[in-house]
Amino acid sequence: MTRETVPHTDIRAHGWIARMPRAWRPYLLLARLDRPVGTWLLLLPGIWGIALAEGATFSRRAVLIALFAIGSLAMRSAGCVVNDIWDRKIDAQVARTAGRPLASGAVSVLQALWLLAALLVIGALVLFQLPAICWALAPLALLLVGLYPAAKRVTWWPQLVMGFTFGFGAPMGYAAAAGRVDWVCALLYAGTILWQLGFDTIYGFQDMDDDARIGVRSTSRLWATQARPFIAACYTGAALLLSAAIALAGLHWSVWPLALLSSLMLVSQIVRLDIRNPALCLMLFRQNVPFGMVLAAALICGRVLS
Repeated sequence: MTRETVPHTDIRAHGWIARMPRAWRPYLLLARLDRPVGTWLLLLPGIWGIALAEGATFSRRAVLIALFAIGSLAMRSAGCVVNDIWDRKIDAQVARTAGRPLASGAVSVLQALWLLAALLVIGALVLFQLPAICWALAPLALLLVGLYPAAKRVTWWPQLVMGFTFGFGAPMGYAAAAGRVDWVCALLYAGTILWQLGFDTIYGFQDMDDDARIGVRSTSRLWATQARPFIAACYTGAALLLSAAIALAGLHWSVWPLALLSSLMLVSQIVRLDIRNPALCLMLFRQNVPFGMVLAAALICGRVLS
């Protein structure tokens, strides 16, 4: 398959990062603070869960969203550090990731571990503000964070493992607001997993040539010849499961117009997909943030008016 040969990277060392002290920059890049997309994609399912859950007051939901914002920033950065420690040798062989701090040698493994420890402390401080049920769920979340980087070495479905990992904010948010997990929570989590499987597969299309050369497995490579049907199946399944969660949660009817709009945003990604265009794949991946925001607005509206 012919792919674009234009050098491509998603590292953003310019902008506000470039104005920071030089010694700080590798750590900011290692924590992916140059790219907030991943933090949003971790936070938004948590907001969905907080909005869907019954029982919490509006002010309590606002506090939970603030806590989840801090926790998502810390834990997404921690996950990136873990991933880059695992993948530093692989990243050095992939054009898009060769400039990452660990792959390039700008940060040592020991320095990365110190940063990881600091991020985990922040995450723990946030966790201590949440109900006890979230403490019970947290070890599973940490296990998924630790195992995700290994997935590409043993399975063709690392993007599915990523969905379980990044999507875990959905049951955490629901449990934090409702004090329990139930069928609404399960449907929400399942829909979130399929959504994230879809968009991370789109993200992985950027690296297929390098992944094939060094033997890294991915759902992007597995489904390259049927990319559009596969993404369509993921997004359709996600939309159906999320709709079932909304219906079961008993939200006000006002949720549905915005929910429909968010579904049309996913359809747009399917129609425009071109796996031979890495820059377009990255752009489509990033469009999942506005999708998640629109759906979050729909759920909040539906809960407030219910």
